[in-house]
Amino acid sequence: MTDISPAALRGAVDLSSLRNRPAPGAPAAAAGTPQQPVGDVVVDATDATFGQILEISRTVPVVVDLWAEWCGPCNQLSPIIEKVTREYGGRVLLAKVDVDANPQLSQSFRAQSIPMVVALIAGQPVPMFTGAVPEEQVREVFAQLLQVAAQNGVSGTLPIGGADAVADEAPAEPELPPLHAEAFAAIESGDYAAAIAAYEKALAENPRDEDAIAGLGQVRLLHRVQGLELQAARAAAAAAPLDVQAQFDVADLDLAGGHVEDAFGRLLDLFPQLPVDERTPVRERLVELFGLIGATDPRVIAARNRLTSLLF
Repeated sequence: MTDISPAALRGAVDLSSLRNRPAPGAPAAAAGTPQQPVGDVVVDATDATFGQILEISRTVPVVVDLWAEWCGPCNQLSPIIEKVTREYGGRVLLAKVDVDANPQLSQSFRAQSIPMVVALIAGQPVPMFTGAVPEEQVREVFAQLLQVAAQNGVSGTLPIGGADAVADEAPAEPELPPLHAEAFAAIESGDYAAAIAAYEKALAENPRDEDAIAGLGQVRLLHRVQGLELQAARAAAAAAPLDVQAQFDVADLDLAGGHVEDAFGRLLDLFPQLPVDERTPVRERLVELFGLIGATDPRVIAARNRLTSLLF
Protein backbone atom coordinates (compact mmCIF):
# COMPACT_ATOMS: atom_id res chain seq x y z
CA MET A 1 0.00 0.00 0.00
CA THR A 2 1.15 3.53 -0.71
CA ASP A 3 2.75 5.28 2.27
CA ILE A 4 0.34 8.13 3.07
CA SER A 5 2.77 10.37 4.91
CA PRO A 6 3.37 14.11 4.49
CA ALA A 7 7.09 13.48 5.02
CA ALA A 8 7.19 11.42 1.83
CA LEU A 9 6.78 14.54 -0.32
CA ARG A 10 8.64 17.01 1.86
CA GLY A 11 10.77 19.15 -0.41
CA ALA A 12 9.38 17.50 -3.54
CA VAL A 13 6.33 19.73 -3.97
CA ASP A 14 6.28 23.50 -3.55
CA LEU A 15 2.77 24.97 -3.39
CA SER A 16 3.76 28.22 -1.70
CA SER A 17 3.20 30.30 -4.83
CA LEU A 18 -0.39 29.05 -5.07
CA ARG A 19 -1.48 29.81 -1.52
CA ASN A 20 -4.06 32.51 -0.85
CA ARG A 21 -4.61 33.14 -4.52
CA PRO A 22 -8.36 33.59 -5.06
CA ALA A 23 -9.93 33.18 -8.45
CA PRO A 24 -10.52 36.48 -10.25
CA GLY A 25 -13.53 38.21 -8.64
CA ALA A 26 -13.98 35.53 -5.97
CA PRO A 27 -14.51 36.61 -2.32
CA ALA A 28 -12.03 35.47 0.30
CA ALA A 29 -13.13 32.53 2.44
CA ALA A 30 -12.36 31.83 6.06
CA ALA A 31 -9.63 29.24 6.50
CA GLY A 32 -10.95 25.74 6.86
CA THR A 33 -14.62 26.59 6.21
CA PRO A 34 -16.13 26.88 2.74
CA GLN A 35 -18.01 30.20 2.61
CA GLN A 36 -20.96 28.59 0.83
CA PRO A 37 -22.00 25.08 -0.19
CA VAL A 38 -19.88 23.65 -2.97
CA GLY A 39 -21.70 22.56 -6.10
CA ASP A 40 -20.00 19.19 -6.35
CA VAL A 41 -17.34 17.07 -4.68
CA VAL A 42 -15.54 16.81 -8.04
CA VAL A 43 -14.14 20.08 -9.39
CA ASP A 44 -11.78 21.21 -12.14
CA ALA A 45 -8.84 23.00 -10.53
CA THR A 46 -6.78 25.63 -12.36
CA ASP A 47 -3.68 27.69 -11.70
CA ALA A 48 -6.00 30.57 -10.77
CA THR A 49 -8.35 28.69 -8.42
CA PHE A 50 -5.94 26.41 -6.60
CA GLY A 51 -5.59 28.76 -3.64
CA GLN A 52 -9.20 28.02 -2.77
CA ILE A 53 -8.55 24.27 -3.07
CA LEU A 54 -5.74 24.59 -0.53
CA GLU A 55 -8.10 26.32 1.90
CA ILE A 56 -10.72 23.59 1.53
CA SER A 57 -8.04 21.03 2.43
CA ARG A 58 -8.20 22.42 6.00
CA THR A 59 -11.77 21.08 6.22
CA VAL A 60 -11.58 17.84 4.24
CA PRO A 61 -8.74 16.03 2.50
CA VAL A 62 -8.43 17.02 -1.14
CA VAL A 63 -7.40 14.45 -3.74
CA VAL A 64 -5.59 16.06 -6.69
CA ASP A 65 -5.75 14.09 -9.94
CA LEU A 66 -3.18 15.32 -12.48
CA TRP A 67 -4.25 14.11 -15.92
CA ALA A 68 -4.43 14.93 -19.63
CA GLU A 69 -6.86 14.04 -22.40
CA TRP A 70 -4.20 12.17 -24.38
CA CYS A 71 -3.20 9.96 -21.44
CA GLY A 72 -4.77 6.52 -21.80
CA PRO A 73 -4.08 5.36 -18.21
CA CYS A 74 -5.60 8.64 -16.95
CA ASN A 75 -8.82 7.81 -18.76
CA GLN A 76 -8.91 4.46 -16.96
CA LEU A 77 -8.00 5.75 -13.49
CA SER A 78 -9.90 9.05 -13.26
CA PRO A 79 -13.43 7.55 -13.37
CA ILE A 80 -12.49 5.18 -10.54
CA ILE A 81 -11.20 8.05 -8.38
CA GLU A 82 -14.34 10.09 -9.08
CA LYS A 83 -16.59 7.14 -8.22
CA VAL A 84 -14.84 6.50 -4.89
CA THR A 85 -14.81 10.23 -4.04
CA ARG A 86 -18.58 10.53 -4.50
CA GLU A 87 -19.15 7.53 -2.24
CA TYR A 88 -17.62 9.49 0.67
CA GLY A 89 -20.49 12.02 0.52
CA GLY A 90 -18.54 15.25 1.03
CA ARG A 91 -15.77 13.91 3.28
CA VAL A 92 -13.32 14.18 0.36
CA LEU A 93 -12.97 16.71 -2.46
CA LEU A 94 -11.54 15.65 -5.82
CA ALA A 95 -9.66 18.40 -7.72
CA LYS A 96 -8.94 17.45 -11.33
CA VAL A 97 -5.95 19.22 -12.91
CA ASP A 98 -5.43 19.17 -16.68
CA VAL A 99 -1.63 19.42 -16.79
CA ASP A 100 -1.62 20.76 -20.36
CA ALA A 101 -3.92 23.66 -19.46
CA ASN A 102 -2.30 24.38 -16.06
CA PRO A 103 1.48 24.31 -16.42
CA GLN A 104 2.16 26.08 -13.11
CA LEU A 105 0.32 23.41 -11.15
CA SER A 106 2.08 20.67 -13.09
CA GLN A 107 5.42 22.30 -12.29
CA SER A 108 4.51 22.84 -8.63
CA PHE A 109 3.70 19.15 -8.19
CA ARG A 110 6.76 18.20 -10.27
CA ALA A 111 4.65 15.80 -12.28
CA GLN A 112 7.25 13.71 -14.08
CA SER A 113 4.59 11.33 -15.35
CA ILE A 114 0.81 11.01 -15.29
CA PRO A 115 -1.59 9.95 -14.01
CA MET A 116 -0.25 11.32 -10.73
CA VAL A 117 -2.53 11.49 -7.69
CA VAL A 118 -1.57 13.53 -4.64
CA ALA A 119 -3.65 14.42 -1.58
CA LEU A 120 -3.70 17.67 0.39
CA ILE A 121 -4.25 17.66 4.15
CA ALA A 122 -4.37 21.13 5.71
CA GLY A 123 -2.45 22.47 2.74
CA GLN A 124 0.28 19.84 2.96
CA PRO A 125 0.79 17.47 0.00
CA VAL A 126 0.95 13.74 0.64
CA PRO A 127 1.50 11.00 -1.98
CA MET A 128 -1.17 8.59 -3.12
CA PHE A 129 -0.05 6.87 -6.33
CA THR A 130 1.46 7.36 -9.78
CA GLY A 131 0.16 5.43 -12.75
CA ALA A 132 -3.05 3.47 -13.23
CA VAL A 133 -4.01 1.22 -10.29
CA PRO A 134 -6.99 -1.10 -9.74
CA GLU A 135 -10.12 0.05 -7.91
CA GLU A 136 -9.36 -2.12 -4.88
CA GLN A 137 -6.07 -0.31 -4.30
CA VAL A 138 -7.74 3.09 -4.82
CA ARG A 139 -10.23 2.24 -2.08
CA GLU A 140 -7.48 1.10 0.29
CA VAL A 141 -5.50 4.29 -0.20
CA PHE A 142 -8.60 6.50 0.24
CA ALA A 143 -9.38 4.74 3.53
CA GLN A 144 -5.83 5.30 4.73
CA LEU A 145 -6.01 8.94 3.63
CA LEU A 146 -9.12 9.55 5.75
CA GLN A 147 -7.39 8.03 8.77
CA VAL A 148 -4.31 10.23 8.40
CA ALA A 149 -6.48 13.31 7.80
CA ALA A 150 -8.43 12.63 11.00
CA GLN A 151 -5.18 12.24 12.93
CA ASN A 152 -4.25 15.72 11.70
CA GLY A 153 -7.59 17.29 12.66
CA VAL A 154 -9.03 17.32 9.14
CA SER A 155 -12.29 15.41 9.42
CA GLY A 156 -15.06 17.76 8.26
CA THR A 157 -17.78 17.30 5.67
CA LEU A 158 -18.39 19.67 2.79
CA PRO A 159 -21.86 21.20 2.49
CA ILE A 160 -23.06 20.17 -0.95
CA GLY A 161 -25.52 22.66 -2.41
CA GLY A 162 -27.79 21.97 -5.32
CA ALA A 163 -26.35 18.58 -6.11
CA ASP A 164 -29.73 16.81 -6.07
CA ALA A 165 -31.32 19.39 -8.35
CA VAL A 166 -28.46 19.15 -10.80
CA ALA A 167 -28.70 15.36 -10.75
CA ASP A 168 -32.44 15.51 -11.43
CA GLU A 169 -31.99 17.85 -14.38
CA ALA A 170 -29.07 16.03 -15.94
CA PRO A 171 -29.99 13.77 -18.84
CA ALA A 172 -29.44 10.08 -18.23
CA GLU A 173 -26.21 8.78 -19.71
CA PRO A 174 -26.81 6.54 -22.72
CA GLU A 175 -26.48 2.87 -21.95
CA LEU A 176 -23.25 1.31 -23.17
CA PRO A 177 -23.46 -1.31 -25.90
CA PRO A 178 -23.16 -4.79 -24.36
CA LEU A 179 -19.61 -5.48 -25.58
CA HIS A 180 -18.42 -2.05 -24.43
CA ALA A 181 -20.00 -2.66 -21.02
CA GLU A 182 -18.28 -6.05 -20.92
CA ALA A 183 -14.94 -4.39 -21.70
CA PHE A 184 -15.40 -1.73 -18.99
CA ALA A 185 -16.27 -4.37 -16.40
CA ALA A 186 -13.17 -6.35 -17.34
CA ILE A 187 -10.97 -3.24 -17.09
CA GLU A 188 -12.32 -2.43 -13.62
CA SER A 189 -11.49 -5.96 -12.49
CA GLY A 190 -8.00 -5.75 -14.00
CA ASP A 191 -8.69 -8.42 -16.64
CA TYR A 192 -7.22 -6.61 -19.62
CA ALA A 193 -7.17 -9.73 -21.82
CA ALA A 194 -10.94 -10.06 -21.46
CA ALA A 195 -11.39 -6.35 -22.21
CA ILE A 196 -9.30 -6.72 -25.38
CA ALA A 197 -11.42 -9.67 -26.47
CA ALA A 198 -14.63 -7.70 -25.92
CA TYR A 199 -13.41 -4.70 -27.93
CA GLU A 200 -12.18 -6.99 -30.72
CA LYS A 201 -15.65 -8.57 -30.90
CA ALA A 202 -17.19 -5.10 -31.08
CA LEU A 203 -14.89 -4.19 -33.98
CA ALA A 204 -15.67 -7.45 -35.76
CA GLU A 205 -19.32 -6.41 -35.66
CA ASN A 206 -18.63 -2.78 -36.61
CA PRO A 207 -15.11 -1.97 -37.90
CA ARG A 208 -15.94 1.77 -37.76
CA ASP A 209 -16.77 1.78 -34.02
CA GLU A 210 -14.47 4.65 -33.00
CA ASP A 211 -15.08 4.15 -29.28
CA ALA A 212 -14.07 0.51 -29.59
CA ILE A 213 -10.97 1.44 -31.60
CA ALA A 214 -9.88 3.96 -28.96
CA GLY A 215 -10.72 1.63 -26.08
CA LEU A 216 -8.85 -1.27 -27.67
CA GLY A 217 -5.71 0.80 -28.14
CA GLN A 218 -5.77 2.00 -24.53
CA VAL A 219 -6.39 -1.39 -22.98
CA ARG A 220 -3.74 -3.04 -25.18
CA LEU A 221 -1.24 -0.54 -23.82
CA LEU A 222 -2.30 -1.27 -20.22
CA HIS A 223 -2.05 -5.00 -20.89
CA ARG A 224 1.44 -4.68 -22.35
CA VAL A 225 2.86 -2.64 -19.48
CA GLN A 226 1.26 -4.79 -16.79
CA GLY A 227 4.08 -6.45 -14.89
CA LEU A 228 6.88 -4.48 -16.58
CA GLU A 229 9.45 -2.81 -14.34
CA LEU A 230 10.80 0.44 -15.74
CA GLN A 231 14.44 0.18 -14.68
CA ALA A 232 14.74 -3.44 -15.80
CA ALA A 233 13.10 -2.60 -19.12
CA ARG A 234 15.45 0.35 -19.68
CA ALA A 235 18.48 -1.80 -18.86
CA ALA A 236 17.37 -4.48 -21.33
CA ALA A 237 16.79 -1.89 -24.06
CA ALA A 238 20.18 -0.29 -23.46
CA ALA A 239 21.90 -3.68 -23.62
CA ALA A 240 20.19 -4.59 -26.91
CA PRO A 241 19.51 -1.39 -28.88
CA LEU A 242 18.22 -3.32 -31.94
CA ASP A 243 15.97 -5.68 -29.96
CA VAL A 244 12.55 -4.55 -31.17
CA GLN A 245 10.58 -6.00 -28.25
CA ALA A 246 12.93 -4.42 -25.68
CA GLN A 247 12.48 -1.02 -27.34
CA PHE A 248 8.69 -1.58 -27.52
CA ASP A 249 8.59 -2.22 -23.76
CA VAL A 250 10.30 1.05 -22.89
CA ALA A 251 8.26 3.03 -25.42
CA ASP A 252 5.05 1.63 -23.92
CA LEU A 253 6.16 2.49 -20.40
CA ASP A 254 7.15 5.99 -21.49
CA LEU A 255 3.79 6.59 -23.16
CA ALA A 256 1.85 5.18 -20.20
CA GLY A 257 3.83 7.51 -17.94
CA GLY A 258 3.11 10.58 -20.08
CA HIS A 259 6.52 10.82 -21.79
CA VAL A 260 5.02 10.91 -25.26
CA GLU A 261 7.92 12.44 -27.18
CA ASP A 262 10.38 10.00 -25.60
CA ALA A 263 8.23 7.05 -26.69
CA PHE A 264 7.93 8.31 -30.26
CA GLY A 265 11.60 9.29 -30.47
CA ARG A 266 12.80 5.86 -29.31
CA LEU A 267 10.88 4.03 -32.04
CA LEU A 268 11.69 6.59 -34.72
CA ASP A 269 15.39 6.23 -33.89
CA LEU A 270 15.08 2.44 -34.06
CA PHE A 271 13.21 2.35 -37.38
CA PRO A 272 16.05 3.30 -39.81
CA GLN A 273 18.56 1.07 -37.99
CA LEU A 274 16.61 -2.10 -38.82
CA PRO A 275 16.76 -4.08 -42.06
CA VAL A 276 13.98 -3.00 -44.41
CA ASP A 277 12.09 -6.29 -44.01
CA GLU A 278 12.01 -5.89 -40.19
CA ARG A 279 10.63 -2.35 -40.03
CA THR A 280 6.90 -3.05 -40.44
CA PRO A 281 6.18 -3.93 -36.77
CA VAL A 282 7.82 -0.68 -35.66
CA ARG A 283 5.78 1.36 -38.13
CA GLU A 284 2.59 -0.38 -37.02
CA ARG A 285 3.35 0.20 -33.34
CA LEU A 286 4.01 3.90 -34.01
CA VAL A 287 0.70 4.22 -35.84
CA GLU A 288 -1.06 2.53 -32.92
CA LEU A 289 0.55 4.92 -30.42
CA PHE A 290 -0.34 7.90 -32.62
CA GLY A 291 -3.96 6.82 -32.36
CA LEU A 292 -3.80 6.82 -28.57
CA ILE A 293 -2.64 10.43 -28.43
CA GLY A 294 -4.76 11.84 -31.26
CA ALA A 295 -4.07 12.90 -34.83
CA THR A 296 -4.23 16.63 -34.05
CA ASP A 297 -1.71 16.55 -31.20
CA PRO A 298 1.44 18.51 -32.21
CA ARG A 299 3.68 15.70 -30.97
CA VAL A 300 1.86 13.21 -33.21
CA ILE A 301 2.05 15.54 -36.20
CA ALA A 302 5.80 16.00 -35.73
CA ALA A 303 6.43 12.28 -35.23
CA ARG A 304 4.23 11.32 -38.20
CA ASN A 305 6.13 13.76 -40.43
CA ARG A 306 9.43 12.25 -39.34
CA LEU A 307 8.11 8.72 -39.97
CA THR A 308 6.99 9.77 -43.46
CA SER A 309 10.45 11.13 -44.23
CA LEU A 310 11.99 7.84 -43.08
CA LEU A 311 9.62 5.82 -45.26
CA PHE A 312 10.30 7.84 -48.38
